[in-house]
Amino acid sequence: MGSTLMATTSILLSAGLAAIISSTYSVKKPLDDALYGAHSEFMVALKYVTLLTIFLFSFFCHTLSIRFLNQLSLLICTPQDVLSMVTPDYLGEILERGTTLNTVGNRIFYSALPLMLWIFGPVLVFLCSLAMLLVFYNLDIVCGSGKAKTILNVESNYV
Repeated sequence: MGSTLMATTSILLSAGLAAIISSTYSVKKPLDDALYGAHSEFMVALKYVTLLTIFLFSFFCHTLSIRFLNQLSLLICTPQDVLSMVTPDYLGEILERGTTLNTVGNRIFYSALPLMLWIFGPVLVFLCSLAMLLVFYNLDIVCGSGKAKTILNVESNYV
């Protein structure tokens, strides 16, 4: 369900960006302040095309994730046979591919947030990038919690 939601959101944002890129209105010029960076026609086009590309790659990763997880849900119910190619190792490999693609798609989608702020200038991109580093650090590093340290200490006593 998470991959489906993120794929839908990615393609919806891609369609919205494509509509903005093709529009003839002056929506493309958010601010005319020198503090917020360059707003030439080339830079504005580069910003929107970069965002569009990132959302399309995110959609692609989530779609492949959905494909692998659907295949897993069908194959997991097949009866075990000696000559069958569907083994627990094969099912584990499919699960790993699906979850890896979901993680990559989420990371690509999340990396678009600072780039969306790039439309308004480099200051917001820098601040958002710092905030995203803190968020990703807390999502990726599990050993910082007390419970994880306790588990690691217990496991090291058995070694």
